[in-house]
Parts: sequence; C-alpha cells; structure tokens
Amino acid sequence: MTDPGPWQSTPADTPSHPPYPRTPPSGAPHFAAAHTVDPAGPHPPGSALSPSPEYWSHPAPAPHNKRPKGTGLKVTNIILLCVLALVTVGTLAVFALSIGASVFLICGALALIPLAICVLTLVWVDRWEPEPTTALLFGFCWGAGMAVVTTLVVGSWVQPLLMAGNAQADPDVVGAVIQAPLVEEVCKGAGVLLLFFLRRRTFDGPVDGLVYAGIIAAGFAFTENILYFGQALRDSDDAAGGLLAIFVVRGLMSPFAHVMFTGALGVCVGYAARYGGTPLVLGAWVLGLVPAMLLHGLWNAVTFVGDSFVLMYLVLQVPIFALFITGILLLRRSEARLTRRRLSDYVPPGWFSQQEVPMLASGAGRRRALHWARTFGAGSTMKEFIRVATRLAFTRNRLLVDAKGAPGSAAAARFARARVQELALLNAATAARSDLLGRHSAAVYQARTFQAPTIQAPTIQAPGP
Repeated sequence: MTDPGPWQSTPADTPSHPPYPRTPPSGAPHFAAAHTVDPAGPHPPGSALSPSPEYWSHPAPAPHNKRPKGTGLKVTNIILLCVLALVTVGTLAVFALSIGASVFLICGALALIPLAICVLTLVWVDRWEPEPTTALLFGFCWGAGMAVVTTLVVGSWVQPLLMAGNAQADPDVVGAVIQAPLVEEVCKGAGVLLLFFLRRRTFDGPVDGLVYAGIIAAGFAFTENILYFGQALRDSDDAAGGLLAIFVVRGLMSPFAHVMFTGALGVCVGYAARYGGTPLVLGAWVLGLVPAMLLHGLWNAVTFVGDSFVLMYLVLQVPIFALFITGILLLRRSEARLTRRRLSDYVPPGWFSQQEVPMLASGAGRRRALHWARTFGAGSTMKEFIRVATRLAFTRNRLLVDAKGAPGSAAAARFARARVQELALLNAATAARSDLLGRHSAAVYQARTFQAPTIQAPTIQAPGP
C-alpha cells in the first residue's frame, strides 16, 4: 500500500502555487484536494484560474420538496417494466403451450447460448459508462415480449398488402426479405425510441444507443430462436439433425445478427441524443431504420442462395461483422477521448487535478486506480468515483451543446437541468474522493499501529569463569 501524498488544498490567495508540494510514490493515483466550497457562492474554487468564471457561478439549489422532481418518471419506468415483464412471460408461456413444454425447455436452453454471448458482449461494450440495470431489463423485456407480439400482429397485416402488389412473387421470399426487416426493425426500434424518452439523462451517446438497441435485439432473437428451433425440431420429426443445423446457423454463426441490425439504428439515435434534442432524435430514428432494414434484408436473402450459403456468408456477413467490431472499438475510444476533454475543463477551476484526468479517462489509469483502492478495501468507492466522473464528463458535453440555445427554447431548458445535475455530480465526486482519502488514511494508521513488527534487543549473558 502506497501513500498518495498530501491532500491539502491550494490556498485561495495563492492560486499560482501547485496544489501538491511533492509527487506521490509510483503506483498511487494523484487526487485533487477535496473542495468544500459551494460553487453557488461568489468565489468557486479556483475561479481565478478559470477561463470563464461566470460559468462556475451556479444557481442556488432548489428547496427540498416532499416529492423530488422526477419521481413521476421513475414510477412510470417501474410500472412499464412490470408490464413488459408480464408480456414477456405471457408470450413465452403461449409459445410453450404451442410447441410443447418439453420442446420449449430444450429450445429455450439452446436459445440461452446465443443470448449469453450477446449479453456478455454488450456488457463489455458498456463498461466505460454502464447503463442502469433496470433500463437494460426494460430493453430485454421489450425485445423478448412486446416487440415479438407486435411483430406477429403487424406482420399479419403487412404480408397481404405486400403480396397484393405482386401475386406472382414467392411468399417466403417476400416475407423474409421485405416484410420481416420492415416490421421487425420498426417494432424493435420503437423500444429504442421509448428508452430515449424514459432514460433521457443516461441516453447521451452512440455507445448508449448501441447498447440499448443491442439488448432489445438480443431479447427479440432469444424468443425468435425458440420458435425457429421448435419448428426445426417439429419439421425433422423430433430428429436432432434439423435442430442442430439451425442452431449452428442462428446460434453460433450469427448470434449478433439482430444486434447488428438494430444496433445501426441505436448508433444513429445515440449521436442525435448527444448533439441535439427530440426533433433531431426523431429524424435520426427514421434515418437509422434504413441501414437496419437493409442489413436485415441482406442477411435473410443470403439464406435463399442454397448451396452457395457458406460462400455468401464468408463474402458478405463476415466482413460486415468485422466492420461492426471495428466500429465498436472506435466508439469506445471516442468515449474515452470525450471523457478526457470534458474532465480537463474542470482542472483550471480546481475540481480535478491534472493527474486525475488520465486516471479517470483511460482504461489503464482506471485499472491502476482500482488496484490501488482495493489494497485498502475501497474498490467500490473508487468505482463510484469513476462512474460519477464519467457521468460528469457527459453532462458537461451536454452543457456545451445546449449553451447556445435561445432563452425559452428546449435547449435552454435542458441546459438549466444539466447545470443542476452538474452541481450534484461535482459534489458527489468530491464526496467520493473524500471517502477514498479517509479510508486510505485509516488503513495507513492501522498498518502502522498494528502491523509494525516489535523489535526487542537480545539478552546477552556474560560467559562463565
């Protein structure tokens, strides 16, 4: 365990002095001093160094109300989540009755494999700024339940309309290449749009859009796989060969198919959520349906090529998947760069030190910080510090986007809400840092008090005569 150094803040009358008289030992994170000055006051910490001191003059916090603002939205989220969970359970129960309980259990167990692959991958993608678990559950239930039900209902209306225009077309081809991409992507995409309105504060970037859309798509694919596996088992007269073939194609060769389709829409919505308001998001949602439907239709068309399926899979689907992975890596790097830029804005006012920024805005820095904190049992506190700092960076970005909004506009309203949220996050970051320092000081004291070895001088006896 290493000593991270002194934590005294820089005197207010000597802003040019460095906040740390010495560099902490190697391996220890370097924290800024824990400020106790309320930024609502006339002299926020470090304001003499701020390029725009008026920005740091936050309005006074609103008086406490018995019913906090946003309670109604939280209740709405809980109610909708319960409703979607019931719809999902009911949908799976109907399918179990239609294909038989034993077949449902077998197919459900197989469908869990691609689901686990997708969920674990999305959790890895979402590591930089994890989304709320309840929001992810909401997305999964929408995909596994509501999206499936609406697809079956709406699809039964759309299929006859498509066939009416071309009676000579193969119904299977029309259903797979046109009707399924059109209906399924709209139904899944509706869940992405709903999550944007319900989780506006945490839906603020393309990675968020990808994760929310991906979890919806994973839920949809889970229920759909059960139906496909059950149909394959029934068509093969309960022989394992047909079930194994469809499991390899859908469960192992293309577990991310639906995630890629709907993920393209989610990325478009996420970009719009970061740089604009509701009108831009609605436009991006419509625009994002185009690549989602095209990718979906292309994948379904490949299944009709017969003997050339493997070749088409290697030529088309594998490169698309490689581009998808490359895009995810680029988005993650973009999130890290944005976090670093926005947290650097808080260095001149003194809320963070220059050394803290790379610790909080890089994967390597976070790993070292967590390792250091775990040496004295403060790993959870460090995780909270990282989480709050990341949320603060994205809130700061939203402030910069909405700062030019005209008075009375939606952007101005978002700017006002974001400033209140920023103040709460700054105080939360200060509290987390103080908790870390207190835990470290206590650990150092205990180590020096109870673990220092006691050295006793040996007793020397004079030799006898």
